[in-house]
Amino acid sequence: MINNLGNHFTYLNPAMTFTAKYMVFFLALSIILFWFMGSETNRMMIVCGAITLAVAEVLGKLAGKIHSNHQPFAELANVNKLIGHAVDNSFPSDHTILFFSFCMTFFLFKKRGRALWLLLAALVGFSRIWVGVHYPADVFAGAAISVFTAVLAYWGVPKLSFIKRLLVIYERGERRILPIKSNSRNY
Repeated sequence: MINNLGNHFTYLNPAMTFTAKYMVFFLALSIILFWFMGSETNRMMIVCGAITLAVAEVLGKLAGKIHSNHQPFAELANVNKLIGHAVDNSFPSDHTILFFSFCMTFFLFKKRGRALWLLLAALVGFSRIWVGVHYPADVFAGAAISVFTAVLAYWGVPKLSFIKRLLVIYERGERRILPIKSNSRNY
């Protein structure tokens, strides 16, 4: 049903294609900006997001071993395939895992604009169905794995003393390389 919307609302296809393929660059830019232009909380947030992504990807690969299916365009007739994609196991959606890993982490850490991050992640997942490369279950599974993992990382990672020490060491090195005065960080 969702993929078929592209046949009825063709004027939305370019936006959905852009979102499905290129929104990852916006996410990468956001991560870089949060890291280099933010506070110690932002850096901890990026660390939590990265750990969430790593753990969620492992869990996603395990889930893919339990259940496997090819992309809709490879299994069904009349799929409105709007982007190129190799045929492989589409369960769960890696794009959804990536976006929900970071966007859910941003949601947990940020006070302002937090709902926009979840909306972005949901839009990316929706667009992956729209363009014909994922089933809704692929997207829901990727989102569920990432949300669960992000909540665990949010609760646990900031309490790990070795993470705090690594961030302090990184910042010392950054101050030596970049001659910018920075406030002392309190992780």
